[in-house]
Amino acid sequence: MSLVDLIAQADERGLAASGLACLDRCLPLLGGDDELLRPLWASLADGSDWAGGLTLARAALGSAEPAGDEDEAVRLTRRMLESAPAERTAAAVRPWADACSVASLRVHRLLDPAADGSPAPDGPDGPDAGRAGDTAGLPPLVAAELRRQAAVLELLAGHGAQGVRGALEVSVEGRRVLRAVVSRRARSAAEPGA
Repeated sequence: MSLVDLIAQADERGLAASGLACLDRCLPLLGGDDELLRPLWASLADGSDWAGGLTLARAALGSAEPAGDEDEAVRLTRRMLESAPAERTAAAVRPWADACSVASLRVHRLLDPAADGSPAPDGPDGPDAGRAGDTAGLPPLVAAELRRQAAVLELLAGHGAQGVRGALEVSVEGRRVLRAVVSRRARSAAEPGA
């Protein structure tokens, strides 16, 4: 089943987990602590309100206004956090989860060395191509992110609240990968002649 189909069929908890997982994996770009989003994950598991956790996460990461020197990947990640709905209903989180999916794939494309930092082209091979099911020709980092997004939705669809822990584990793995990519990128930029 394609990622687009999985999002279309997901319930409120699955959609919220999907968006949160995309944000969580991209968190290294904002310099956020790995534990910053844990209260949001906990609220998904127990069904409690997550508005307070959102407020705390936003406050911890500073202003919603991006700095002039922030690159596109950072802006996309910051937008994921800022656009998260305080009310966690299916109607509120569905567009957010979908936007987070697209944004996270764009972030991974921008950071993937095999994609040379170029944005995805428009048209049938554009940013939604992998989400619709055709993964041929995707850069490795993007293909892995696509698999993680599908895994999170499948875990929640198959296990409900019990799938939140597995979704968090998938997210933590992806965050480690992205943190390593960001670290390599920073070292390359700091090297003389870079």
